[in-house]
Amino acid sequence: MAKTLLAYLRTLKGFVLVAILSVSLAVFFSVTLVATLLYEDIIARQAEEASETLAEQSYSAMLHVMRQGWSREEMEAFMAGMKRAHADSAYRFELYRGERVVERFGEVDQPAPDAAIGAAFASGETRVLREDGQLRRVMPLVAGPDCLSCHQNVASGDVLGVIDIRHDMSPISAEMRGNYVALFIVASMMLLLLALAISTVFSNRIRESMDGFRARLAAVNSVEDFRQLDVNDVDVHFQELNEAFLNVNALAGRLKNVAVDKDILEFEIRLLSKFIITSDVVRDWREFIKELLGEINTIITAHTLVTIFQVEEEGYELEVFWHRDVSPQTRETFESLLTQMLEAKHSGQTDVRVLKVAHHAVYPYVPGSEVAPELAAEDIRLQTKSLLLEAPKIGGIVGIGVQSDLAQDPLRHIVIDGILSTLLNLVGSVKAIYKYTQDLEFYATRDPLTSLHNQRMFKDLLGYEVGRAQRHGDSFSLLMMDLDNFKTVNDRYGHAFGDQFLQAFAETLCESVRPGDFLARYGGDEFSIILPETGEGQAYSVAQRIAHNLSRQTLVAPDGSTVRATTSIGIAAYPRHAGDAHDLFLMADNMMYKAKRKGKNCVALPDDDEVAAIFRQVGEKNQMVLSALEERRIVPYFQPIADARTGEVHIHELLMRIQVDDRIVAAGDFIDIAESIGVIHKMDYQLIEKAFAQVSEQGYDGMLFINLSPKSLIIGEFIGRIHQLAIDYGIRPERIVFELTERETVSNLKLLEKFVLDLKLEGFNFAIDDFGSGFSSFRYLKQFPIDVIKIEGEFIRNMLSDDKYMAFVKSIVTLAQSLEISTIAEFIEDEAVLEKVRELGIDFGQGYHLGRPGPQFVIEPRRTEGGELALASGRESTRG
Repeated sequence: MAKTLLAYLRTLKGFVLVAILSVSLAVFFSVTLVATLLYEDIIARQAEEASETLAEQSYSAMLHVMRQGWSREEMEAFMAGMKRAHADSAYRFELYRGERVVERFGEVDQPAPDAAIGAAFASGETRVLREDGQLRRVMPLVAGPDCLSCHQNVASGDVLGVIDIRHDMSPISAEMRGNYVALFIVASMMLLLLALAISTVFSNRIRESMDGFRARLAAVNSVEDFRQLDVNDVDVHFQELNEAFLNVNALAGRLKNVAVDKDILEFEIRLLSKFIITSDVVRDWREFIKELLGEINTIITAHTLVTIFQVEEEGYELEVFWHRDVSPQTRETFESLLTQMLEAKHSGQTDVRVLKVAHHAVYPYVPGSEVAPELAAEDIRLQTKSLLLEAPKIGGIVGIGVQSDLAQDPLRHIVIDGILSTLLNLVGSVKAIYKYTQDLEFYATRDPLTSLHNQRMFKDLLGYEVGRAQRHGDSFSLLMMDLDNFKTVNDRYGHAFGDQFLQAFAETLCESVRPGDFLARYGGDEFSIILPETGEGQAYSVAQRIAHNLSRQTLVAPDGSTVRATTSIGIAAYPRHAGDAHDLFLMADNMMYKAKRKGKNCVALPDDDEVAAIFRQVGEKNQMVLSALEERRIVPYFQPIADARTGEVHIHELLMRIQVDDRIVAAGDFIDIAESIGVIHKMDYQLIEKAFAQVSEQGYDGMLFINLSPKSLIIGEFIGRIHQLAIDYGIRPERIVFELTERETVSNLKLLEKFVLDLKLEGFNFAIDDFGSGFSSFRYLKQFPIDVIKIEGEFIRNMLSDDKYMAFVKSIVTLAQSLEISTIAEFIEDEAVLEKVRELGIDFGQGYHLGRPGPQFVIEPRRTEGGELALASGRESTRG
C-alpha cells in the first residue's frame, strides 16, 4: 500500500493533486485557526465588560440598601436574591465579608476565600482572571466616608468585602470550535474534488503530448532513424515544458553528428579484447602486430599498419605491416608519405633521418595468390589515419598509423582514434618489455660496457671446458690479464675516458684471438681468455700477440695527450698445471700477479716449483678451514640493512668469518675452499647456531638474512635442524629470511621448489640475492613464493653512470612493486647512490655507506650530529 501511494505521488497527476490540496488546506486551516482565536478573544473581552457592569450594579444596589440601614437578615436576603437572579445565566455571584465587618456584625455562611480573594482584601485592587475556560472578576468593596457611620471600627480605604463574579465561557467555545471543524471537513472535501479535477486536466494534456513523443522515440531503431527524429512540433500546452522539448531537440541535433552504429562499437570492443600482452607477444612483437592486422581485417578492410619509433636523438625506425604484400612502387609511395608526415611533425624540416624502414606482410606474395590492389598516393593520403606524439612514450614509440577505407568515414574515424591510442600504448609497452627482456637475457651473460662475457659465464665455461677436455683427453690454456696502471688513467682523466680505455682494450683482445676462443671481463680491469685445444706454448704466443697489438693501440685523452695500454698476463694450462677449474684459475691468477711483480707488461708461466708452492698454499687453506670448523672458530658478523627512507636499522645480514689467532679472515678467502671440500653446510650450521645465540644474548628483535648454499638442498635434515635451533633460542621463524643467490646454478628446480616451500611452511621467509645477475630471475619470481628481492649490486653501483644499468634497476623495481615484493639495493657506497635508491622507491639499502659488517647487531641507526646517516666507503661481497 505504501509503495503504491509513493508511486502515485511520483506521477505528475499525483504531484499536482497533492500540491494543490496541501496548499489549499494549509491556507484554510491557518485562516480558520486565526479566526477562532480572534473570536474567542472578542467573547472574552465582552464577558469582561459584562462582569464589570454587573459588579458595579451589584455594588450600587448594596450601597443604596446600606444607606437606608439594613439588618443582617436583609443583607442575607439581598445576597440570596442576587444568586437567584443569575442562577439561569452563565454568571455566578458571591460576596465575601471582611474581618472588620465580621467583628462588628458577626460571621455569615460563605465559601472559604482562595488566593485571589485574599489578594483583593490585601491590595484593594480589582482583578480580572482567565482560567480553565472561565472569566473571573474579583472586585473589593472599599470603605468610603458614607460607610464610617455604620462601621465605626474601620477607616476610610479599608476593604469591607469582596464581590466575586464568575463567567463560564467553555460551552460557547466548544460550540464554536465544533462548528469550525464541521466547516473545515466540508471545505476539505470540496478542495479535494477541485484539486483532483485540476490535476486530471493538467496530466491529461501533458500525457497526450508525451504519448506522441514516446511513439516517435519507439520508431528509432538505428542511427539513421535517429537522424530523422524531430520533436519541434511537440506541444505540451505549457511554455516552460515546450522550451524543455526544444532543448531536447537541439541536443538530439548535436548528437546526430557523433552517433555511431552499435556494430561499430561492437567492432571496437572485439578489437580491444585482442590487446592482451602475453609472453608470446613479448617474444616476437612483430608477429603479434601481423596477427593483429589479420584479425582487424576479419572485421574491416585495413591495408596497412605502421609503427614509428624514435631512436634517442639519431632518427626514426619505421615498421610497416601490410595485410597483403604490395609492389615495390606502392612501398616507395608509402615511405614517401610517412617521411612527409615526419617532416610536418618537425615544422617542415627536410633533414628528418629515417634510419630504417622494414616491411612485413601478413600474407606474402606467392605465385598464383591474390594480388593486392595498387594504391595511388592520393588514396594512401586519404585513407591513412595517424597519431604522432611530440615526445616518445615507453619503448621509444612516437607514432602509429593505420591505412583503411574506414578512415574516410566522418563518424567512424572516432573509432580509429580510439584504436590508435590503445595501439600506441600497447605496441610501445610490448616493445619496451621485449627490449628489457632481451637486454636482461643478454647482460645476464655479458658485460654491459665491453659486451664481453661476464664473470658468471666465465666460471661456467671454465668448468665446462675442464669437463670437455677431460672427456676427450685434450688440453687447453687459460689467460688472466690485468691492465697496468689503469687506476692512474681513471683518476687522471675520469671514468668516462676510463670506460673508453676498457672498451678499446676489449676490441684489441677480440682482434688478437681466434673465433672459437672465449673472452670475458672478469671484473674491473681484469680480463680472461679460455683457449680451447691450446698448449702452454701456443698460449704464450697468443699472449705475445696481445701485448704486441696493445703496443700499437693509442687513445687521445681529454687533455689532448696520447695514452697507451699495457697488460700483465698470467698463463695456466690444463692438465699440466691443474686438474680442476678452481685450481687452474688460482694458478693463472697467481701468474698474473707474478707478471706484475716482474715489472708489468709481462707474460708469466708457472714452473714446477711455483705449481707446488701454490698447491701448498691451497692445502694450508684447506687445513685452516677444517681446523676452524673442528675448533668452532666460525665467527658470525652482521651487516646492517637500513630503511632507505628513514635510515632505521631493523634488518641484518649474517656473514661468515674465521678467527685465526688475533686475525679475522674474510669469507672471500675461504668460501671457495669450503665448498670445494664439501664442508660449507657444516660451517653454515655452526654459524647459524652462534648467530642465534647472539640474537638471544643481545636481545635483538629485528630480522636476520642468512645466505643459503645450494649444497643445503641435498641435506635432508637442514630445515629441521634450523627450525629446532630457532625454537631453542626463542626466535620466531618469520624473523629469518633465507637468501638464495640468483647467480648460483641450480640444476634441479623441482628440488629447489620443494625446499623453498618447506621453508615457507615452517614460517621462514625467502629472498633472491643478486637478482638480475643470472638466467633464472623471472622464473624464480613465477615459481617461488619470494618475499624479498636483493638487486644485483653491480646494477646499483653503476646505475648513475650507465643508462643500461639504470634501465635494469627501474624494470626490476617496477616488477617487484607490482608483485608486492620488498626490494633491497646492495653496494650503496655513497650518498648520490642512496638518494637515487630513495627516488626509485627501493625499500631498503645495504652497503658500506650505510654500515660495515661487525660482530654486534646495530640496535639503533647510526647518525651524525646533523641527523644524516654516517658515511662509510668500500664494499662487501654478498656472502661476506
